[in-house]
Amino acid sequence: MQAADAGDTCRTVIETVSRGVVADDELLETVLTAVLADGHVLLEDVPGTGKTLTARCFAAALGLSFSRVQFTPDLLPADVTGTYVFDERTDGFDFNPGPLFANVVLADEINRASPKTQAALLEAMEEEQVTVDGETHDLPDPFFVIATQNPVESGNGTFPLPEAQKDRFLVKTSIGYPDERGEMELLDRREAREDQFSAVERVLGTERVRALQQAPEGTDVDRDVKQYVVDLVRRTRTDGRVDVGVSPRGTQRLFEAARATAALRGREYVTPDDVQQVAQSVLAHRVVLTADARVGDVTKRDVVADAVDEVTVPTVTREARPRAGRGR
Repeated sequence: MQAADAGDTCRTVIETVSRGVVADDELLETVLTAVLADGHVLLEDVPGTGKTLTARCFAAALGLSFSRVQFTPDLLPADVTGTYVFDERTDGFDFNPGPLFANVVLADEINRASPKTQAALLEAMEEEQVTVDGETHDLPDPFFVIATQNPVESGNGTFPLPEAQKDRFLVKTSIGYPDERGEMELLDRREAREDQFSAVERVLGTERVRALQQAPEGTDVDRDVKQYVVDLVRRTRTDGRVDVGVSPRGTQRLFEAARATAALRGREYVTPDDVQQVAQSVLAHRVVLTADARVGDVTKRDVVADAVDEVTVPTVTREARPRAGRGR
């Protein structure tokens, strides 16, 4: 898919999803960026902000299958991955797929599940397959997880994701409260008995989503922009407020997200603005602060913001131009 086609398609998807979800375009673009980059999203927000509806609307607009898993402390890995069930008709065991076998999976309140169940999900996210009783089963392609967690509840019955597991998510973001106009729109829709989800029409399908995911692979990244990505990540490792900086995986993910952002905007090349656009959502959750920094009310976003402010931005002057042989 050409960059211009990818940009037009992404705008159509965002416009369609916004008919069902009252959210900023920036949030919708962040989620769609993860889809393009073949990554996963962690949404951390209070209840009632539309996390589930957002996931359902994206699945509907993309024309992909959808499943929802409500995580609880007693949820077992087999409840997520699936299990073998004895079939009397065949006198054998047949595999009964779990809710992971969908294109878009909403892992609701992931911090309520035990670490063992969390690990089963995160392994599936990384490998795009599950192993049950020694047998490996491939997950659908494309496979995209939107996990949610409630930052308010962190006491008994919750198991916060370790930093190493958060590193598996391409981006971490939040929907937040709507502005006054958005909240009024929610009431207007409720008064009109409007079904928000039914307003979302199918825009793509499985094959076109795969083609869309190939669009970032055709974007060019100048050497100076690559160096900018590396410098930003390395700056987080030398910050005195940081105990553990962004990993090399984070470097790759920032690179991939920047390319996806360029494709989303219909360009065949990446600019420093693309890198800055996704820096917070890609890097902040990968940073581990020191105890002193936490006591001093320093946030991970502060660290990333300072890195963006302090690292020299390269000058990239290019004009978008079509090139032969770039269609996919």
